[in-house]
Amino acid sequence: MFNKLENLSKKQLFRYGLFFDLLGMLPLLNFIWAPLSAYLMTKLYKGNVGKIGGMVSFIEEIVPGLNFFPSFTLTWIYVFILKKGEPVNQFV
Repeated sequence: MFNKLENLSKKQLFRYGLFFDLLGMLPLLNFIWAPLSAYLMTKLYKGNVGKIGGMVSFIEEIVPGLNFFPSFTLTWIYVFILKKGEPVNQFV
């Protein structure tokens, strides 16, 4: 199932990111969603971006009150707008 998250286009990464951020805003799923979101971040973005993004995503989801922080969307903005990079998940 998670193998389909590799080699996604820029638009697909953005859509998945929005969906995962919205899913993370549900308050009752934090204890399940925190490790899953960290894993998904490392699957979507390889290398240091995925590792650091996974750690930030885990902390953001596990700490109460930080659910408003859209970690997947901000990672996408960092990769494709600030760094103006190619899709990092294609260079495994």
